[in-house]
Amino acid sequence: MSLDHRLFLDVNKLSRHSAWAHGFMAKYALWGGLVALAVLCVLGFLWARQRGRLDGVVLLFIGGASSLIALAVNKGVSDAVQRHRPCQVLHHIKVILACAHDYSFPSDHSAIAGALAVGLFMFSRKVGVLAILLALFLAFSRVYAGVHYPGDVAGGLVLGALVALVLEFVFRGVLMTAATRLAQTPLRPVLSARPQVGPLR
Repeated sequence: MSLDHRLFLDVNKLSRHSAWAHGFMAKYALWGGLVALAVLCVLGFLWARQRGRLDGVVLLFIGGASSLIALAVNKGVSDAVQRHRPCQVLHHIKVILACAHDYSFPSDHSAIAGALAVGLFMFSRKVGVLAILLALFLAFSRVYAGVHYPGDVAGGLVLGALVALVLEFVFRGVLMTAATRLAQTPLRPVLSARPQVGPLR
């Protein structure tokens, strides 16, 4: 039995003995975690726009775009690896979500969460720490729900984080230039609520 398998069974044992948490954990694993991260992104965007922090707007845009690209990349990796979900192949385990029919590795939810968390961390270290905690808890909740192995969610988090880091490294300068030019056009109110746009501090 692999370490990944043993860790899954340990978490599943916890799930069996904590029925009182199933309602919350199921909702968080399915949509709550991603909604929480998306809300942080929206609030961060509104804060950056209100204060004319153009690079903050750009960083959050990169984070949002990264989550979509990470999902697409994740699908390709998943189809190539073709690892079946624990709820598809293991009997007598506790499963608190409907068992999807797609493959297990890497986790789509975790890939999106990893990208958003890194984008938020680049935007603000304090907000980023909260986002990372939310993403880690989302990853745990997917294992707790019985629909992923620990390796699946770890792989998803790493993949999403790498996509966000690569996009930030490659496109930040170009997007800052484009955003600065747009800020001098009638589209400026979309990016900044102030006449002058300054650096994120």
